[in-house]
Amino acid sequence: MNILKTLFSYSFCLVLFGFLTSSCSSNKSLIEESYNPEQRLKELGITLPSPPQPVANYVNGVRTGNLIFLAGKGPKRADGSEITGKIGQDVTIEQGYEGARLTAINQLSVLKTMLGDLRKVKRIVKVLGMVNCDPSFIDQPKVINGFSDLMVKVFGERGRHARAAVGMTSLPRGQCVEIELVVEVYD
Repeated sequence: MNILKTLFSYSFCLVLFGFLTSSCSSNKSLIEESYNPEQRLKELGITLPSPPQPVANYVNGVRTGNLIFLAGKGPKRADGSEITGKIGQDVTIEQGYEGARLTAINQLSVLKTMLGDLRKVKRIVKVLGMVNCDPSFIDQPKVINGFSDLMVKVFGERGRHARAAVGMTSLPRGQCVEIELVVEVYD
């Protein structure tokens, strides 16, 4: 009789375990189904351009394990022109914010090309935002918020990241910002 009780208890535990794990899997897929950064881009009225091509001997991004390191990009428009100038002198903070937002769109186009589907983004991990500005300018974070704010709008909590926003006395081609980032992706 004790053997039957033990077998019944064991069977009950296996069934309960199977139910619990399938419930957890179902909840995970419901969460994953609601995560759609590309749909969010459409809702925001954003169409991703072709990714800007490197201007020297480097690549747009390198994946190692589950991390992608994206090379620095700037505020290049679809027509090839860039937002240039020094923030605080000939470019306003608001224009710099828009430049950082445009840079985010360019980086998203690189990610989309590398991954095929932005749902593979698990987390925006780290952002380095460089602002072309006079040494006396101190509002670099306000400029780079244009990048960070868009990442959160597109990826939700997964878009929140560690960040540095620093001033530079010069950036390539006089662009007003350059931003690089590290992204964690699903297998």
